[in-house]
Amino acid sequence: MNARTEPSEAEPGATARPPLVRELLLVVGLFLVYKFGRQLVTGHTTEAYRNAGRVWDWERTLHLPGEGSVQSLLLHGDTLAHLANTYYATVHFPATVAFLVWLYLKRPAHYVWARRVLAVLTGAALVLHLVFPLAPPRMLAAAGLVDTAKVYGPSVYGPPQTDTLSNQFAAMPSLHFAWALMVAIGLIVATRSRWRRLWLLHPLVTLVVIVGTANHYWMDALMATALLGIALAVIRSPQRTATTAGRAQEKLAPAEPRENVLVGAVR
Repeated sequence: MNARTEPSEAEPGATARPPLVRELLLVVGLFLVYKFGRQLVTGHTTEAYRNAGRVWDWERTLHLPGEGSVQSLLLHGDTLAHLANTYYATVHFPATVAFLVWLYLKRPAHYVWARRVLAVLTGAALVLHLVFPLAPPRMLAAAGLVDTAKVYGPSVYGPPQTDTLSNQFAAMPSLHFAWALMVAIGLIVATRSRWRRLWLLHPLVTLVVIVGTANHYWMDALMATALLGIALAVIRSPQRTATTAGRAQEKLAPAEPRENVLVGAVR
């Protein structure tokens, strides 16, 4: 996001920037609802571990690669594991906030679209967290994975029994991955730099981090992708809206009069 980044198209309909105070209250309110909502399932420990065993078995049935294959890459040295834990702890939320702030200031129409998609996505994730509590692979003995945050630091979680700030049994879907993927898609849609597809490195690195640190299963990322796909299908981007409007105008525009040629009128 720099000064050379250009809009992919003119802002459809010259969308006005939403009132700042209202947007701040809305975003903070959505965040608080999500944080408090996650706490509703903190007591479902037994169910969360049972579901973890199911997800692990489903992945083996589907022949998905073991999460341990990714973690082994991070365990070659303390530095890689520490960097992965730091990325997990510090990039997720600030990157999403920076994305929304930049869109708000530079691309108001895209901001409204992205904010709606993130709200729908996060709400759907909260519902799934409530109906399907899931312990992460670092807590599952059958996975045989290392809790890299606990061993190498830094860690954003305390002991599950005393951690009142987060719900550690809300692994599916992974909002780390869902938000990162939306940030990349949003920036690709809102800009036209020939390098814009490099933003996909953000969700790619995030995927390696969440799996390698044993905070999420592959299926957590797959479910996150599916929910984001549904949200994107339901909520139209500014480009899709402008294209649809343009086609409608073309259909309604009167056809140009065709010249009548009288065959044989001139001899």
